[in-house]
Amino acid sequence: MRHGKTVNHLGRTASHREAMLANMASSLILHKRINTTLAKAKALRKYVEPLITKSKDDTTHSRRTVFSYLKDKEAVTILFREVSGKVADRPGGYTRIIKLGNRQGDNAEMAMIELVDYNELLLKTAKGEGKAKTTRRSRSTGAAKKVAAPKAEAPQAEPEAPAAEEPAAE
Repeated sequence: MRHGKTVNHLGRTASHREAMLANMASSLILHKRINTTLAKAKALRKYVEPLITKSKDDTTHSRRTVFSYLKDKEAVTILFREVSGKVADRPGGYTRIIKLGNRQGDNAEMAMIELVDYNELLLKTAKGEGKAKTTRRSRSTGAAKKVAAPKAEAPQAEPEAPAAEEPAAE
């Protein structure tokens, strides 16, 4: 029975699993998205999300703690400079796992794990949806502005028209 066993051992020894997760976490931070098996992606999410949370507090102690997990100086620097700034207002859920299908050789379930705030395609659609919602909410006030705007423009258009006709008449 596996009561209370929350760690997926991934068929590896503890040292191999720790090294593999550290390498995968560094790659995820450096490249913002990686392809791997579904089981490894789920294990990596549990490994990297607490590190991202810790990176929000930029102190020497938190940097050393994160470095003890990642073992890559460049990844730690990027995590504390770029990633922590983007996720500062997010309360959690920094990664997204997208299933990709099965691998051809051994039929393993493949997945893509990515940092949520770095997917430009989804960020563009989210911004576009936000603008559409704003337009719908202000439609009643927008209609009043549209009605008032032509009245204001009509007197301005009339003086311009004779001015255009006068040079032609001369």
